[in-house]
Amino acid sequence: MTSETDATDMTDASDAEAGLDTAASRPTRPAGGEGPELSIVTPLDVPGQPRLDLDRALEAILFIADEPLSVVTLAAAVARPVAEIRASIARLRADYDGAGASGEPRTDLPDEAHAARGIRRGFELREVGGGWRFYVREEYDALVADFVLTQSATRLSQAALETLSVIAYKQPISRSSIASIRAVNVDSVVRTLLGRGLITEVATDAETGAILYGTTDLLLANLGINSIDELPHISPLLDDGQEGFDRD
Repeated sequence: MTSETDATDMTDASDAEAGLDTAASRPTRPAGGEGPELSIVTPLDVPGQPRLDLDRALEAILFIADEPLSVVTLAAAVARPVAEIRASIARLRADYDGAGASGEPRTDLPDEAHAARGIRRGFELREVGGGWRFYVREEYDALVADFVLTQSATRLSQAALETLSVIAYKQPISRSSIASIRAVNVDSVVRTLLGRGLITEVATDAETGAILYGTTDLLLANLGINSIDELPHISPLLDDGQEGFDRD
């Protein structure tokens, strides 16, 4: 017969032979016992990819995001617990503010490897509409807007003009609603209009969290009108003459 102690020893031996580190698979807490649990299994393992740092992985995803991403969405993207995502976002924000260490805490490297501090960046990670997204810091808004406008002297494409018309007549409107009206993907066009300063984010849909867009004073100036209400009625030009873009 095999005693309970012998069975335990055999199990431990089997784990060791299989290359399993049961202690390394359990979460741990930062020094001091405070804060969210952090996985010891770092960096991020992605099949077929180099081993990735969690903070840098989230940074890459957020960099290409067109709309704020929730912690649940980010957690699903990297297959890590929500608590770790929140901790990573906190580290990223501190990093961009120049006040925190950069990179995910590691257990296989000495602490000095993550002790370096960064500089305050010209952008920040901001929570908007229940999600996270990169934004230019407020003090650089005027500079960036001036740069974008001076670098954007080319004419708008037909697709951009059509999208701008939809936004002007139906604002505030979400990107998905614009795409539904035009029956095409409008992501790149909306980015272009945002870059030209002709539209801006005006609100967030309370139910879906989607960003709602509206026109800016720059568009009014370019059109030579004082208010969107001065836009001409276009429903008579549409096929049915009834439903269209006339403002309510």
